[in-house]
Amino acid sequence: MTDSEQQPWGRVDETGTVFVRTADGEREVGQYPDATPEEALAYFERKYADLAGQVGLLEQRARRGAPAADVAKAVTNLRESVAGAHAVGDLDALARRLEALSGTAKELTEQQQAESKAALDEAIAERTRIVEQAEALAAQDPAKTQWKQATAELDALFASWQQHQQDGPRLPKNEANELWKRFRTARSTIEQHRKAFFAELDAAHRDVRARKQALIERAEALAPRGGDAVADYRALLDEWKQAGRAGKKLDDALWAKFKAAGDVLFQAKAEVDAQEDEAYRANLTEKLALLDEAEKLLTVTDPKQARNALNRVQRSWDEIGRVPRDQVRPVEDRLRKVETHVRSLEDERWQREDPEKKARSEGMLGQLQDAIAKLEAELAAAEAAGDQKAIASAREALEARRAWLKAVGG
Repeated sequence: MTDSEQQPWGRVDETGTVFVRTADGEREVGQYPDATPEEALAYFERKYADLAGQVGLLEQRARRGAPAADVAKAVTNLRESVAGAHAVGDLDALARRLEALSGTAKELTEQQQAESKAALDEAIAERTRIVEQAEALAAQDPAKTQWKQATAELDALFASWQQHQQDGPRLPKNEANELWKRFRTARSTIEQHRKAFFAELDAAHRDVRARKQALIERAEALAPRGGDAVADYRALLDEWKQAGRAGKKLDDALWAKFKAAGDVLFQAKAEVDAQEDEAYRANLTEKLALLDEAEKLLTVTDPKQARNALNRVQRSWDEIGRVPRDQVRPVEDRLRKVETHVRSLEDERWQREDPEKKARSEGMLGQLQDAIAKLEAELAAAEAAGDQKAIASAREALEARRAWLKAVGG
């Protein structure tokens, strides 16, 4: 094989030495003993292919936004490898591609620095928001704070702080320390307020517990009096409602004891009431019969007759006495209906016979009659004179007065 027949980027001489051609000229790259010239060139061409593959991979990494420092370092290493490469191929083209990558690395550096600064600014802003939320919790009035919710919010903020610290960019030391100092101070303040609030609440609960325990003892002491002590128990119940809270679980237990003391009294009263109700059954029978008689008055229209009959019913009603408790309202309602009817009859009679109203009515009748007589005389005079305007006016006034007279019963 002659030199002119060799690969464009290299050749093999008679001694088996392999050369590569570059813009700077020709240089020896090595030998491949005991091989044909084609095999020798192919060996060094494979070495070129390896270099070209490394450059191609670096180009892909740069396009995907690999760290600029890593790209720059790889470019430097590959430049050295290409410059003294024992390979046959277009080494000048590889050098130009590496030069282009060098510019790309510089652009990446500037871009990534800008992105890094933006990410840092956002990280500082986000960390600051976490701090400000914690400070807002610390500024709340401890007496009005929902501590379960506030504690959960603080725990969530602390978890966000840790996650941000782990996943976010590293903040400058001074800013990181200052933000952490603010967050730690807010968290300490919240914890102090929480402890003080619950300490005060515990003290208040102890006081309420003592007062309610005393009320329980007073309620239990009423037991020997049975149903007669129900009114006193209700007074104690009013005090119980004003005593405050001793914590839900404790309150429930205290209330159970207080209620049990009341149940004893109410049960005793219920037994007495049941006995009394049974004794009043005969009274109920008498009152029901009396109501049947009284309700006949609902058809009476004479107020005097109705009143006399009702008075007799009411006297008998009082003489009969009490009825069972569950029947008091039904029988009383029936009697009230009769009483209302009689009162309405009396009211109607009063309206008809009211002396003052009657006098007013008679006075108005006289005035209207006088006015009508006068208008009739005026109408006659107008008709005699043929004064149409006066006739119309007199007739209009006369009709109005006659209508009024009819309305008041004249």
